[in-house]
Amino acid sequence: MTRHISALILGLALAACRGQGTINAQQTAPPPRVAASRGADGQRRTAIVEASARVAPAVVSIHVILPAPRPSQFDLFFGQSPETPQGFGTGFILRSDGIVVTNQHVVANAQQITVTLADGTDAPGRVLGEDPVTDIAVIKIDNRGLPVVTVGKSSDLMIGEWAIALGNPYTYMLGNSEPTVTAGVISATGRNILSGGNMQGIYVDMIQTDAAINPGNSGGPLVNALGEVIGINSSIFSNTGESVGLGFAIPIERAVRVANEIIANGLVRRAWSGLDVAAAQDPTDWKRTGGIPVKSVAPDGPAARAGVKAGDMLLKANGRRLRTFLDWEAVKLDLKVGDPIAVTLRSGAATSEHHIVTGDLPTVTAGKVRVLQGLDLITVTPAVRAERNIVTTAGALVYHIQPDISEQTGIQAGDVITGINQQPLRTADDVAKALGAVRAGQMFILWLERGGQTGNVQLRMNQ
Repeated sequence: MTRHISALILGLALAACRGQGTINAQQTAPPPRVAASRGADGQRRTAIVEASARVAPAVVSIHVILPAPRPSQFDLFFGQSPETPQGFGTGFILRSDGIVVTNQHVVANAQQITVTLADGTDAPGRVLGEDPVTDIAVIKIDNRGLPVVTVGKSSDLMIGEWAIALGNPYTYMLGNSEPTVTAGVISATGRNILSGGNMQGIYVDMIQTDAAINPGNSGGPLVNALGEVIGINSSIFSNTGESVGLGFAIPIERAVRVANEIIANGLVRRAWSGLDVAAAQDPTDWKRTGGIPVKSVAPDGPAARAGVKAGDMLLKANGRRLRTFLDWEAVKLDLKVGDPIAVTLRSGAATSEHHIVTGDLPTVTAGKVRVLQGLDLITVTPAVRAERNIVTTAGALVYHIQPDISEQTGIQAGDVITGINQQPLRTADDVAKALGAVRAGQMFILWLERGGQTGNVQLRMNQ
């Protein structure tokens, strides 16, 4: 996703126009392709041309207005306002009634979304739901009868087959709503990569391509030579932010599954295994250990009920060899709640088979307590501790917080409230009672755990 736009220099080349009639014999003989017969169009209309034409009408540009930053002292002194941040990305129409799929990082924190169709029509969009874990979001526009993409599959991709990326890099600079087309091949499949920057999802089992993917391409379709969407362009590996031939796309099966869950429920139910694995310090550790170690098991969770213990070594899951923690994440990511995981593990010298039946995340099923008209809390239980890797044994997890409250207080989703002033707090109800006892205008200190570290914020209760 493009957060800012640097200078762009475009080199324009004039192409020869195709004329009518014959060429005079006295003229200098042109290259054979200029003097081609009427069959030349057919020869030029390759599989890439056909595939691009098939998909392009359903590719859209996405323009995002982001929250304005607080004015600095410099701005206030000179009476200036900071510029409104904008973002750009791509999406594609999945359903003719206005369902658009894109990357979650394209629309993250969006205050306003404008979707530009291939014919140049602008339509206001709203986010139906987003899933940061898979980096998928669904936008709804009110248009009807729209062209849609043809969904293919990524499970049978062949290394070296054509891959075509469509997107809208620098669309608003170029003033043209037609998507950009780049072509390459499928370089690899099943790639696991670590996210960075503003992209916080889990990028596993990705499709790798050398088709150029540039800023603004995020959320656009990756298609095969038949014009079928096989993935969603998501990220590039580059020191400059521009394409260097290492692009990655989310498999279309995952994207469609997540989109359908969002359309049906507004969110994605994530399958919970009840165990956490250790991230290897050395990526080659698996060659020595043969698997990945189980770091912790949630009490009475799915893994515990299946007989898995902390210290066991996971060797395989659902037939997949486990080399790093990302392999384990790849197994979990595409599971639905209730799906089984067949694991092979080594405990000491013994190897055994176990079947884990996944369940809902503890934070999803836990009771929520709302405080301050915009702060949803969950009591920290052993299962919640295991799910969120919380250090403290008691307190209240901040499950959701309204953006304005977060900005005013500095409290973030995922924080654990452990005390107020000198008073320890063990449950979400304790926090609600303690905050309810604070008088209007009174200062108080809230103690928090964040990322395993303890700190505090000093706050004043509003009138």
